[in-house]
Amino acid sequence: MDKLKRISKIFQDAEKIPFDDSSKIILFSDVHRGDGSWADDFLKNQNLYYAALNHYYHENYSYIEIGDGDELWKNNKLSEIIDVHNDTFNLLSRFYNEGRFYMISGNHDIVKQSNQYVTDNLYQYFDERTKKYVPLFEKIKIHEGLILKHRETNQQLFLIHGHQANIMDYELWWFSRFLVRYLWRHLELFGMNDPTSTGRNYEKKEEVDNILIDWVTQNNQILIAGHTHRPMFPEVGTPPYFNDGSCVHPLSITGIEINDGSIALIKWSVKTKDDGTLYIDKDFLEGPRKLSDYQYSANDILRWF
Repeated sequence: MDKLKRISKIFQDAEKIPFDDSSKIILFSDVHRGDGSWADDFLKNQNLYYAALNHYYHENYSYIEIGDGDELWKNNKLSEIIDVHNDTFNLLSRFYNEGRFYMISGNHDIVKQSNQYVTDNLYQYFDERTKKYVPLFEKIKIHEGLILKHRETNQQLFLIHGHQANIMDYELWWFSRFLVRYLWRHLELFGMNDPTSTGRNYEKKEEVDNILIDWVTQNNQILIAGHTHRPMFPEVGTPPYFNDGSCVHPLSITGIEINDGSIALIKWSVKTKDDGTLYIDKDFLEGPRKLSDYQYSANDILRWF
């Protein structure tokens, strides 16, 4: 299937989540929670991620994870990831139990598209401390795409991981997973970068971004993706393609906030006070800008071609 048609099919089938100007939503992707070993890219930012997520929990945000939440190419067992990052999963479970958590699958956790896999691995987990099964995300539904639809303006925000724009990460994901799990995972120990990774390959980033921008241009539709690990925030008057970046940047995580009818690209990082005390803080990289600024006329769209 043509890549643009594939994305359109996901858009047509996507569940719609209503929101309005009072809604508060945080979008993160490419968390890549791992098994705690040297190959766990999430490990260096786990405290940043937990602090940010804890902030959003107490501020009554909904959390939408738009793909690659868990690193299931390098790791075979999700249970080991849950065990290592137990505090994080407990917090995610609290979001979910309050109806404030949605999960979209990416290429590195594409196995979550299997209903049986989700039932066996996400509904509950085995707590090694208590030796009992504990509810986690009971009856959770994993999405390939979601649409946020504004209750008053009917404006739609299409959420997708973005790997659908790349053959190796979508149609041939099983082969890419094999290379990562049994070849590049071990060679990275010697400083070699994985050439199959979109997040580390400039040309692959450009290819994916351009395909997603083409879809946005043809459909006059706001699209928010991850996958490339490259944050994107469009100027008003240009194709409305956003990218939330990733949670495995060096010493920082990036995401997209939707709040008060506006959208913003944010970064959480560790900062230092004058007395040398370390603290975690949030910066606005772009925005906030009103979502209504991204509702374009036919003349605006013609300028994009």
